[in-house]
Amino acid sequence: MSDGLVRLLDGNTFVVSEETGDIDASPTIPTGFFSFDTRFLSKWILSINDDRVNALTVEEVEYFESRMVVVPTLPAPLVDIGVSAIRDRSIGGSFTEQLTVINHEPKPVDLRIRIDVDSDFADLFEIKDVRNKSGTYYTQVDGGRLRLGYQREAFCRETLVSSTVPARVDEQGLTYHVRLEPHGQWTTNLHVQALGLGGRDLRESLEGRPGRSRAQIRQDLADWLAQAPRLTCDSPTLGMTYRRSLADLSALLYAPLTGGGHAIPAAGLPWFMAIFGRDSILTSIQALPFAPDLAATTLHQLIVRQGAVLHDFREEEPGKILHELRYGETTAFEEQPHSPYYGSADSTPLFVILLDEYERWTGDATLVRSLERAGRAA
Repeated sequence: MSDGLVRLLDGNTFVVSEETGDIDASPTIPTGFFSFDTRFLSKWILSINDDRVNALTVEEVEYFESRMVVVPTLPAPLVDIGVSAIRDRSIGGSFTEQLTVINHEPKPVDLRIRIDVDSDFADLFEIKDVRNKSGTYYTQVDGGRLRLGYQREAFCRETLVSSTVPARVDEQGLTYHVRLEPHGQWTTNLHVQALGLGGRDLRESLEGRPGRSRAQIRQDLADWLAQAPRLTCDSPTLGMTYRRSLADLSALLYAPLTGGGHAIPAAGLPWFMAIFGRDSILTSIQALPFAPDLAATTLHQLIVRQGAVLHDFREEEPGKILHELRYGETTAFEEQPHSPYYGSADSTPLFVILLDEYERWTGDATLVRSLERAGRAA
């Protein structure tokens, strides 16, 4: 059963919207454009001649791209649709939407097309536990682009919105005045970037390289499916289920900043697209027959942050395996202990179990011996 939401994701960068494609977030509902535990868009609303749109169809093409067909009037059996719009969107480091508006009438139409834009820059933990922000918001109209920003001391996050078709840009969004000829159409590409300190791409500023493009994500998915064991059977349904299960697992892969491009399983959208010791380990164990490399990467990533000292706030102890790692504002200012947090009873023993199961399934004793010190510490 659908919950009325459409989700696109690329690691810990993701969009959750209504089926119309609109984002109209409340402080407590995790809809919006998120990256590294911060919400960069809390409002993204399309209107045509001041009417908000209604969904006709929604096609989730892959986990990183979707298509929504919408109309500015409530569809009814005896009402002709004069104008419709197609919202083709994708995620891949940043958020892109191709907006196409179509005139179905045999006469020209004049349209006011508007995108209302805003961001509360909420930390994911602030959405779950509403609090007042301590930093300063700012908005700039910059060379036909809209820049929304938030700064608290050295913690800075910005949302930059641009359009391939010139728009009238104000501090609340973008407006287009369009005349469509009979059965004509109009298209613009909207690009939303998540930026960090100095106006640099957030992932590039943290990791030293930009996020993946949509073409790269598609190629990575194709490579992932090609490397998995092939299933041959008489049931098309079983074959389709197997392929979809592999694609869904690929959707949950997350490349940590220290991973060198290698991915581990995250715990789930929207709250838990992050490194989670227990969840990453359990998924890696279950995927051993199909994708044993996940286990190897998970083991390596967890020992990078294996506990080394006694730290009461983070519940860290020497040898302990982390529970969770976050990058948001509340973690940066130690309002939450997730930098990383070690308060888990099961991550550490599960790490030892994964080490043993990896060797049993793969026979890769060399890797296990190289991790002996970490295993004994756990």
